[in-house]
Amino acid sequence: MSAVLVVHGGAWAIPDELAKASVDGVKAAARKGFVVLRDDGRALDAVEAAVKALEDNMVFNAGHGATLNVDGEVELDAIIMDGRTLNCGAVSSVKNISNPVSLARAVMEKTSHVMLTGRGANLFAESVGFSTVTTHALVSEFERKEWECHKSYAAGVLEDFNTQWTHDTVGAVAVDSSGNVACATSTGGIRNKMVGRVGDSSIIGCGAYADNISGAVSCTGHGESILKVTLAKLILSHVEQGKSVADASDLALQYMGERVQGAGGAITVSPSGKWAATFTTQRMAWAAAENDVLWSGLDPNERKKENLN
Repeated sequence: MSAVLVVHGGAWAIPDELAKASVDGVKAAARKGFVVLRDDGRALDAVEAAVKALEDNMVFNAGHGATLNVDGEVELDAIIMDGRTLNCGAVSSVKNISNPVSLARAVMEKTSHVMLTGRGANLFAESVGFSTVTTHALVSEFERKEWECHKSYAAGVLEDFNTQWTHDTVGAVAVDSSGNVACATSTGGIRNKMVGRVGDSSIIGCGAYADNISGAVSCTGHGESILKVTLAKLILSHVEQGKSVADASDLALQYMGERVQGAGGAITVSPSGKWAATFTTQRMAWAAAENDVLWSGLDPNERKKENLN
């Protein structure tokens, strides 16, 4: 079967000055991840490679370029999940780590746990050889200026996901040539969040989920809303009931909007290679690689096509 990889750079009101960089960034990450799949690599390796590329890009709110909490610090959350085994690893409120998605994978593969948080996650990172970086190295000039303008959690949240001041999650989903699916999600969270706040991104079934029976999902948007409706698992529940990945994503996001007034987005892929990139915010940068084609979009109903090679 044909392998597929889909990535997103977050669902929010991306300002025009960041639009091109956001689309270029997700396209580059999709290419990076798809190289793994094209070489008959595993979906798990592909989503990690794609998300690492997004974490390394200062445009996005993950790793380098992440938002600051109320104290001006960077606290990162990430998750990765293997749909073949349901093995999963996650970290939350981790500091001074460039690629938290790789730390999440280490939790999955080198411990008997699913999630480590805060100081414990950092101690584990040190024990398995992860190097640390300064907070300054992780913070973009754009993010520092926004933090100075909105030094309160209330301001960061009330201006919410349909204003240019919010800056959201990144993620990837993939299915490989063996039909195995995987997902990964990474974020710096909501700007000016309380110290220790954990959103949906690193929570299994909320910010991400993968199961070879139904597919893989990575979510983005208002974390508290996504947590309340367990968005990733809700999407795959609709798939298990016979909905297409596109319809399942639409239904779940519509429910979240109606039930808890939350906006967001999701990328979804099925074990058969069907995929969707769906959002209820003003914009979401996304890209999908399959066969020799690279699809991408930013605005609602936008779907551009170019040669992948």
